[in-house]
Amino acid sequence: MPSADAAFTGSEPVSSGDTAWILICTILVSMMLPGVAFFYGGMLRKQSMTSIMAQTLIAAGIMTLSWVILGYSLAFGSSGGFIGNLDFVFMNGLDEGQSDYSAMEFALFQMMFAALTAAIILGACAERVRFVAIAWFLLFWGLLVYVPMAHWVWSGGFESIGLTVLDFAGGDVVHICAAVSGLALVMFVGNRKDSIRRSRAHSVPLTFLGAMMLWVGWFGFNGGSGIFANGQAVHAIFVSQLAAAAAMIAWAVCQYMVVGRVGVLGLIAGAVSGLVAITPGAGYVGTPEAFVIGLVGGALCFWSVRIIHARFSLDDALDVFGVHGVGGIWGGIAVGLFAESKYTGGT
Repeated sequence: MPSADAAFTGSEPVSSGDTAWILICTILVSMMLPGVAFFYGGMLRKQSMTSIMAQTLIAAGIMTLSWVILGYSLAFGSSGGFIGNLDFVFMNGLDEGQSDYSAMEFALFQMMFAALTAAIILGACAERVRFVAIAWFLLFWGLLVYVPMAHWVWSGGFESIGLTVLDFAGGDVVHICAAVSGLALVMFVGNRKDSIRRSRAHSVPLTFLGAMMLWVGWFGFNGGSGIFANGQAVHAIFVSQLAAAAAMIAWAVCQYMVVGRVGVLGLIAGAVSGLVAITPGAGYVGTPEAFVIGLVGGALCFWSVRIIHARFSLDDALDVFGVHGVGGIWGGIAVGLFAESKYTGGT
């Protein structure tokens, strides 16, 4: 993902086409928030549906306010190595020095990423954290965990100490960050009662609807991360679809080998695992490599989920670590294995 500095250093005027593209992608990513609520809510008990919806809404609200007031400036302000500066507090100065795209729309696009990352965490600790507690947690988590992570990876933090990071759309910043944070939260709050853990999804159609909203939204998530409306955006969307399909098939094959049948929830989980796995490399890897990333990602996430349930007592309610954590880690490794210089600009 281009640095925010690019919005201030270019000499060309703001492109109306690029502006429209990023606004469309921002809307697509914003639709992933209700997608998360439906996706998670359908897999929980019926009485937990409104709770997860309320938590998703408060996650969006808290991350929006904290991002506008302080988060964006600390994440994408001039790098001090560990964290940014306070130049853009309350979005001050974002209308100055625009180039091919405006800093304001970049901040808006990134705001949706922050909100979505917070919402993903909710699946790990579902059905056991009070509304007020999760609100306070997300406020401090956003500023103390997400913001530094975004700065290190996307705004020159690691580069300031001589390290190069390739994370096109958030495999590290979004998925690994959310998965590890969710796992830590589960370890802190403990497990649900056994009777609740054994309960089945109350609405598979609702989960299916949420998954489709996520899938479509992911095209904006990955496609928009190159910022410009160009061939890289097309490529990122194409390989995202390919990886999702490959992972879905891989998950289905693994599930059939183990339990002798394939279900809708398995197909959905497989597709999401592929989208997670391709996220860090969507703009950096070729089509054959994307197929491999999806195929391996689907199988890895399937077995990770089964092993976590069978071997560990941690109650990751909706397999956030098994899908987002393992998928994100594999995707990050795959970028190192498969990234091509013609896509990365020689990096």
